[in-house]
Amino acid sequence: MEPAIDAEDRRVRAGAGRRARRGSRRGTAARLLRYAFVAVVALGALPLALTLFYAIPVVRPVSNLMLADVVMLKGYDRQWTALDDMGERIANSVMMSEDGRFCSHGGVDWGAMNLVIEEILSGEGSRGASTIPMQTVKNLFLWHGRSYVRKALEVPLAVWFDFVLPKRRVMEIYLNIAEWGPNVYGAEAAAQHHFGRAAKDLTSRQAALLAVTLPSPRTRNPAKPSPAMNRLATIVQARAEKAGGYNGCLK
Repeated sequence: MEPAIDAEDRRVRAGAGRRARRGSRRGTAARLLRYAFVAVVALGALPLALTLFYAIPVVRPVSNLMLADVVMLKGYDRQWTALDDMGERIANSVMMSEDGRFCSHGGVDWGAMNLVIEEILSGEGSRGASTIPMQTVKNLFLWHGRSYVRKALEVPLAVWFDFVLPKRRVMEIYLNIAEWGPNVYGAEAAAQHHFGRAAKDLTSRQAALLAVTLPSPRTRNPAKPSPAMNRLATIVQARAEKAGGYNGCLK
């Protein structure tokens, strides 16, 4: 029969071992939480830092869809073109089609956004209120598809993007990363792909057709427009030709 003191000693050591293992597990969990926190902070800070980098005129950003095409070994067609070299027609048409208050808001059209929120709260279908800065940050930093989480992230990123970058630079980046068909990005590649001419040589009608393609570039073909596309293009063309009072920030 073992001495009582030896049994007691083993119980003490066993208890100490269990406490040590629990402490080790807690320490590992705490380290993992710290690493996760650091990763989340770094991930959140990356778009803010990249925005500062993209403010440099010679930098040519690529979108997340373009990166996905590279990863999938599809490649893509994008010919970076300075805003001045695109001509006014495509910029005016896209602005009138996508974001008529582009020059006057600070990245987010709060009036339109409030209407959307009211529609959501009332159970009605949302019309969407994406501005060009919001679409730009989505293409650069976020994912595609309908998501309230993504929309909530878009808003502060768009405000920051619009605050840091001049309006001309925002439009230049957007027109060079927007998707205009499978593996076709940017106004220059789109103009050549769909109409066989440079963006600066687009007619007012062609520019308007390209603009109304943007909401659904995988299903709309500006070279073979549907009756609905033609109706929208007629409206956009008329607005773009009278855009002088709205496009001052692009001068």
